[in-house]
Amino acid sequence: MSTPLSPPIVAPLPGTPRWQDKFAYLRYQIRRSPLTMAGMAITLLVLLCMAFAPWLASHDPNALNLAQRLAEPSAAHWFGTDEVGRDLFSRVLYGSRQSVGVGLFVAFASCLIGGLLGCMSGVIGGRFDGLIMRLMDIMLSVPSLVLIMALTAALGPSLFNAMLAITLVRIPFYVRLARGQALSIRQMGYVKAAQTFGAGRWHIVLWHVARNAMPPLLVQLSLDIGSAILMASALGFIGLGAQQPTAEWGAMVATGRNYILDQWWYSTFPGLAILITATGFNLVGDGVRDLLDPRQQGK
Repeated sequence: MSTPLSPPIVAPLPGTPRWQDKFAYLRYQIRRSPLTMAGMAITLLVLLCMAFAPWLASHDPNALNLAQRLAEPSAAHWFGTDEVGRDLFSRVLYGSRQSVGVGLFVAFASCLIGGLLGCMSGVIGGRFDGLIMRLMDIMLSVPSLVLIMALTAALGPSLFNAMLAITLVRIPFYVRLARGQALSIRQMGYVKAAQTFGAGRWHIVLWHVARNAMPPLLVQLSLDIGSAILMASALGFIGLGAQQPTAEWGAMVATGRNYILDQWWYSTFPGLAILITATGFNLVGDGVRDLLDPRQQGK
């Protein structure tokens, strides 16, 4: 019976900076996980397409050409064209800016706001803690997608309102996670020592609690990017996200379904973009979770 290999224990050379040891361990953990490496490659490719879309696009994504409407994939139009002759390859590239941009904004904004609010709630306690947690419980009692749709419909269909609604709905998950960490961390000796020496609440929240509560929040953040992309695409699919003529993957799939029997390329390529991008970010999220999970350190 073979035993699993463990990371080689090598004593650091005298004078070796500590960050180099951590970087070597990080490289080892990534290289031993092919799925994480695949996810990083997909994510990097998507981010490059997002950043260099104006230079990679072969056509103006909003340029109409009725003479080429619903043209099949060819050398002139790699992904074909839509019902008004717009180049789908260019629109998929520009659509990455909307869909991936929403995912990144939602994950980072909800992590920052929810993490800080949860740490404050755990440290301050009392009525403030009770009020915050009852509000979070009310929000969590409603299915996420239903609440997002209701908020977006109330605010008005637009990409910004969809992004705001998804962020508001994701905040309670970070609040509960950060509060649980804060309740544990505030009992630590170094926190009590800081209180003894007169450290204020903000100093304790930001310097001691938030810093040490960061690993599980980063894991949740990395897993949330893919989910936010899917949510934004779902809102675009039902008409509550980005509006015409903005290129957005969910809206493109929704319009393309009307032509799916004869013009298969219309909804297929945006749908594949959503699938590949969400999968890439989820694989990276799984890798981050395994890297920061103490139970995985010795495996």
